[in-house]
Amino acid sequence: MSELINNREVDVPEQTRRQAMLKEIIKELHAGKSVDEVKARFAEAVGDVTVAEISAMEHSLMTEEGIPVAEVQRLCSVHTAIFKGSIEQIHRSSKPEEQPGHPVHTFKLENREIERLVNFHLELHAGKFLKNDSEEIIFKLLEDLSLLLDLDKHYSRKENLLFPYLEKYGIYGPTKVMWGVDDGIRAMIKGAKAALSSYSGNKDEIGEQLAHIIQEVNEMIFKEENILLPMALDKLTEDEWVKIARESDEIGFCLTAPEEEWVPERAAEPEGATISAEEQQAGESPQGFIRFETGLLSLHQLETLMNHLPVDLTFIDENDVVRYFSHGKERIFARTKAVIGRTVQNCHPPQSVHVVEKLLEDFKAGRKDAEDFWINIKDKFIYIRYFAVRDEAGRYMGTLEFTQNIAPIRALEGQKRILSE
Repeated sequence: MSELINNREVDVPEQTRRQAMLKEIIKELHAGKSVDEVKARFAEAVGDVTVAEISAMEHSLMTEEGIPVAEVQRLCSVHTAIFKGSIEQIHRSSKPEEQPGHPVHTFKLENREIERLVNFHLELHAGKFLKNDSEEIIFKLLEDLSLLLDLDKHYSRKENLLFPYLEKYGIYGPTKVMWGVDDGIRAMIKGAKAALSSYSGNKDEIGEQLAHIIQEVNEMIFKEENILLPMALDKLTEDEWVKIARESDEIGFCLTAPEEEWVPERAAEPEGATISAEEQQAGESPQGFIRFETGLLSLHQLETLMNHLPVDLTFIDENDVVRYFSHGKERIFARTKAVIGRTVQNCHPPQSVHVVEKLLEDFKAGRKDAEDFWINIKDKFIYIRYFAVRDEAGRYMGTLEFTQNIAPIRALEGQKRILSE
């Protein structure tokens, strides 16, 4: 079912009010008010804030208020100080992100290793360095910083695998801000390494650099785990997380690695659907042909025919499990074979699942037999239709999604009665 349909019900006036208040508070910070002063007003006036509101606010600051990205980056640490302890926790009944190999699990696993490195080794050695800047302790600090440069893989996976998916959902502000802070941390680590490699007795200056690195790395961990990752979990589909997990190897991991491959649960094939390895290799069903009331087709003929239809078809069964999709040359919404056997709810971003649930409830209860949507995507006018599939006795068997770009049809005028040249 189309993941782009989202009729989310939002209390718009309340959201707008909270959004306006958040922007005012950040603008006050921008104008020079102290963190404590603003934090007190924040707690009194706004209370808990969701990660989605933070995201929208940072985006708005840049696009509507004209505050440069660099300035929002400077304010980022202040934002964090304010939002700490106020971010609404998102509770989930099912948490694939807590399973080894899920990208979120891996990001958090790495963060625990990074915390150990900066809060134990680096901080310990930095403290000793301020008391005794011996060659031995300088060497240990250089070792710590070299290990910490492994952060580049952690940040690169965020920037090159996760951020593109968030931008697909229109989330640009937090990704730009965080990418800039990531680059700043990378530069600080390299700068401290260079300063230690050519140490000239500027102990206090280097001590400040190290303290700043420790603070910024810890702040980034907080922002990832309390803002970025919850926001991503709220938007990305399970299929998108699977793709991120599979592509993560190419960039690599920081200080540790996933314990195992994350394989989401899939529904078993219906009874009698299993075919032998020889049959599978030949691309045939056990019978080879399918007899309909109105004719007989081989499996190959049927599949080829379905893929020549100028529409995208997807079928989910009575248990909401995706059982089939056509794969013509110009599919409108991408599908991968990994989707087969998954519940349709897991194929949609969490914020639009309730639309899917409502539609299926109406179909199963017999309140509706069809539902239509139409949306614009670039030069396409997409017509999306859902049909409840019922047998002769009216028993619900599943739902058929029918998607077509009807822009060329809408553009038709007059009539055509002769063959094209």
